[in-house]
Amino acid sequence: MGCCSSASSAAQSSKREWKPLEDRSCTDIPWLLLFILFCIGMGFICGFSIATGAAARLVSGYDSYGNICGQKNAKLEGIPNSGMDHTHRKYVFFLDPCNLDLINRKIKSVALCVAACPRQELKTLSDVQKFAEINGSALCSYNLKPSEYTTSSKSSVLCPKLPVPASAPIPFFHRCAPVNISCYAKFAEALITFVSDNSVLHRLISGVMTSKEIILGLCLLSLVLSMILMVIIRYISRVLVWILTILVILGSLGGTGVLWWLYAKQRRSPKETVIPEQLQIAEDNLRALLIYAISATVFTVILFLIMLVMRKRVALTIALFHVAGKVFIHLPLLVFQPFWTFFALVLFWVYWIMTLLFLGTTGSAVQNDQGFVEFRISGPLQYMWWYHVVGLIWISEFILACQQMTVAGAVVTYYFTRDKRNLPFTPILASVNRLIRYHLGTVAKGSFIITLVKIPRMILMYIHSQLKGKENACARCVLKSCICCLWCLEKCLNYLNQNAYTATAINSTNFCTSAKDAFVILVENALRVAAINTVGDFMLFLGKVLIVCSTGLAGIMLLNYQQDYTVWVLPLIIVCLFAFLVAHCFLSIYEMVVDVLFLCFAIDTKYNDGSPGREFYMDKVLMEFVENSRKAMKEAGKGGAADARELKPMLKKR
Repeated sequence: MGCCSSASSAAQSSKREWKPLEDRSCTDIPWLLLFILFCIGMGFICGFSIATGAAARLVSGYDSYGNICGQKNAKLEGIPNSGMDHTHRKYVFFLDPCNLDLINRKIKSVALCVAACPRQELKTLSDVQKFAEINGSALCSYNLKPSEYTTSSKSSVLCPKLPVPASAPIPFFHRCAPVNISCYAKFAEALITFVSDNSVLHRLISGVMTSKEIILGLCLLSLVLSMILMVIIRYISRVLVWILTILVILGSLGGTGVLWWLYAKQRRSPKETVIPEQLQIAEDNLRALLIYAISATVFTVILFLIMLVMRKRVALTIALFHVAGKVFIHLPLLVFQPFWTFFALVLFWVYWIMTLLFLGTTGSAVQNDQGFVEFRISGPLQYMWWYHVVGLIWISEFILACQQMTVAGAVVTYYFTRDKRNLPFTPILASVNRLIRYHLGTVAKGSFIITLVKIPRMILMYIHSQLKGKENACARCVLKSCICCLWCLEKCLNYLNQNAYTATAINSTNFCTSAKDAFVILVENALRVAAINTVGDFMLFLGKVLIVCSTGLAGIMLLNYQQDYTVWVLPLIIVCLFAFLVAHCFLSIYEMVVDVLFLCFAIDTKYNDGSPGREFYMDKVLMEFVENSRKAMKEAGKGGAADARELKPMLKKR
């Protein structure tokens, strides 16, 4: 009797419908607590740097004797000229502002606090003296009175290098910076290697300034083109995929045919007319053509076989792209997801850079070899910047992972809602709400794993850059191999993480369980994953190229129409880079939606078979694909064993 009841309950449980999006619970809470503690540590670093006076030194600036400009200062023991009252001297002035240390990224010059920056070029010491008398701003060392500028023998050392370039205060940071950009020619050449002439740099900058309205208009054009392309892909996905497939096959066949034709032509050409010196060259060319023709033939055969195997999987890619277009119609706020992510990243990066600048000016006053003051952190606190760098990577990856989880949650809600009229009013906001309430720990854990891979790769890249030209060939090969392997591992983990977030959004499981489930499903459907990631990614890449080329062509026409300047290289580069960035952001969201839809489709077919009580959740387009696959398997019989083996894991019960 007990056996019968247990068998009956097992049968009932097997018939019970699997329901996603239920049993919500918080996942990976310890990782959330760890992430919160890490963020508190980041806040401590910022607070410590502000509390030790770094904020005042960064914003107001300080002279070479440790005095903060614009305020009264306390005397520093053993340091001359410290403890001065600079209430009326609010700007930092460098005696030699063009003396740049590119390695240490600082100005190698004595810094003084002055009342005003020289707005015009001062060619002689008499001009410097006159400027001090008129404006009350002494540009020479504190030990030298303005009346002694032209008479003292120490003026060449204690006064600024002549001619003193015209300068203006940097907004918010109270530093006198030269107005003429040619002062930083060496620095510009170090950053922009193609600029060897200052006149070229001036023409480039003038081109950007003159065409700023055109640049803005073209950036908006790229934005509009990206949104239009996302709509078009839905309606022409079937035609576009097959056109690309046919073009690739015809191109490979044509290239192979041309190579064999050239080989046959060269072989039939009479060798008697060739002079002896060129006979060996002709034979080498003939041998090279044979190798190229054989290689192209092998490539074409392999490509044709891959296309033959993948032809049915391409149909799934087309169906997923079609459904992805419907997703954007029902979830229009998905289009704006890159903007919110970018805005959050910019806010964090601004905070991170400001804190980094604070760290550069925090610490205790130390006298260097020249007798001037530098602020350095001693003890364990001097390694805070390492913690800060890790924070940059982890929190940036966390923000990107939040976007992935938000998109996954919204698409999962769309897919597993049978009646689309019952969708939440704003599925994106509902997904954000679930992310904040339940899954921040999962996102923190996934982003930390990426950080663990990214940091060693960045360290190896830094070592490689420092040893460039010094290491032997073997060491260089090992370093590059390690960097390449870590890069590949990072890409694989990124893809697995994204699918793990989708599994978490469906079943509300922790990161490890979700990653394991996603990995099993991806392995079971390896051929389909390959088809989607090759055909789909290639389609989206061509879309990016189309937007960049269209925007660049429009830019050439508009810039050619405007004749106010001679160089449009930089404006065109800016426009094309922005167009690619916009296209990448929008189409990457499209790619993300397709990946989420595929995992939902695989899970749907794994738990459901279309029978009463276990109906599919999928769209009609995907339903047609499943029905066509079943018909093809029945018609193929034994010949369809390969497809049956692939489809079987998707239809089995857990």
